[in-house]
Amino acid sequence: MRLSQPRIPPLQDDEASEEQRELLAAAAFGGRAPLNVQRTTVRHPALARARQSFTNHIMRESSLPPRERELLILRTGWNCQSEYEFAQHTRFGRAIGLTDEEIRRVAAGPDAEGWEAFDAALLRAADELHDDAFISDATWAALAERYSVQQLMDAVFTVGQYHIVSMALNSFGVQFEPETTDRFPA
Repeated sequence: MRLSQPRIPPLQDDEASEEQRELLAAAAFGGRAPLNVQRTTVRHPALARARQSFTNHIMRESSLPPRERELLILRTGWNCQSEYEFAQHTRFGRAIGLTDEEIRRVAAGPDAEGWEAFDAALLRAADELHDDAFISDATWAALAERYSVQQLMDAVFTVGQYHIVSMALNSFGVQFEPETTDRFPA
């Protein structure tokens, strides 16, 4: 974590307006309480509403298989040094079948031993977008062997979405929830 205290504290239930309570209720999926990222962004309801719409597409409506989506998000969290993001998506990644070894290997990058060629291409795409805001022809061609046009678009927007989220988490100082035990791999 870059900051040990939040610059923008998460909204507590007793502070929330009716609109903020509705947004928090919509953000709490799977029967769990809203996360600190949601409690922080809801301080700006119009922004929280717009962000939630885009997040819903990426997390629930994307044309990407969940495993591949999570590899892109984890690599983006690593590239942006957003430990909060990496920790949250470590949990999501495990829930859809990523192994702890794969999650650790995300930090080592696309050239780490053990990746299948397509997984390496996904991580390379995240790296290229992070470093150059552009996917090289070779990486694009590797992804296009398997992906439709919509999937290629979803891959780019997934990385972009989680760059924005990582920047916000890092800059706002969003802190881990008390039950969060995952951190960056050593």
